[in-house]
Amino acid sequence: MPTASLQALFEKLDRLIEAVDRIQPPPAPAADLDAADCFVWSAEQGVLEPVHRVNRVEIGLIRGVDRVRDILVDNTQRFAAGLPANNVLLWGARGMGKSSLAKAAHATINHESADGTRLKLVEIHREDIDTLPRLMTILKTAPHRFILFCDDLSFDHDDTSYKSLKAALEGGVEGRPANVIFYATSNRRHLLPRDMIDNERSTAINPSEAVEEKVSLSDRFGLWLGFHKCSQDDYLEMIDGYVRYHGLDMDPDTLRAEALEWATTRGSRSGRVAWQFTQDLAGRLGKPLKD
Repeated sequence: MPTASLQALFEKLDRLIEAVDRIQPPPAPAADLDAADCFVWSAEQGVLEPVHRVNRVEIGLIRGVDRVRDILVDNTQRFAAGLPANNVLLWGARGMGKSSLAKAAHATINHESADGTRLKLVEIHREDIDTLPRLMTILKTAPHRFILFCDDLSFDHDDTSYKSLKAALEGGVEGRPANVIFYATSNRRHLLPRDMIDNERSTAINPSEAVEEKVSLSDRFGLWLGFHKCSQDDYLEMIDGYVRYHGLDMDPDTLRAEALEWATTRGSRSGRVAWQFTQDLAGRLGKPLKD
């Protein structure tokens, strides 16, 4: 090919490369991790979005789970201090304060920090679990310690994103970064539907091996903290705590009767039901709730 033709071809290739570079999105800006104590991982944009007003309750208002509360706070305290700590799976009954306790434990540790060191909470949505390795790459080089939090974590049939979670928690060559710990909430102790596990067991040549990979996901969590349905006394104690905290004035006998009627109409007793009753009561009394 003549030299002139080659030169023209090279020029066209250079222009094509420049055009491709222009249509590529600019790299995501580095997160300002001092902007807030809490962030949400935006997988689509590849950025950590700061959350300046976190939806959480005071840890003292979470009743009926004293034992698991103490265990979680102690584990979080050790992690914040740079000591060994476990990934935590908070599982069990709906509405009993699993996610509230995870967020409250984070706030408690930061409030009690003597040296001003701030523990960061990063929430990753369930549908973004397959981007977990990319998020870990960002967090492991940061000069902070992070609680990576996923609310309502579970996996359905044909969902393979749990493999990303397994590798991020303990697997892989590098393993979990020393400055990251993983807290998750779920209604399922094994994070997978029971019929999915039973089906794998019934159709496999070696049932135990077929189930092992899926069930072993929950084994990556060193702490399993169970939340169970509360008693009537626990439910009423939750109501009393909310009423006192928010300064709502009502005759105790009337309050008890209305709270029990509310639970009966909802068909359950839980921390969530207690909070919903409190919101309704405050609205009827014309009283705003504390932030």
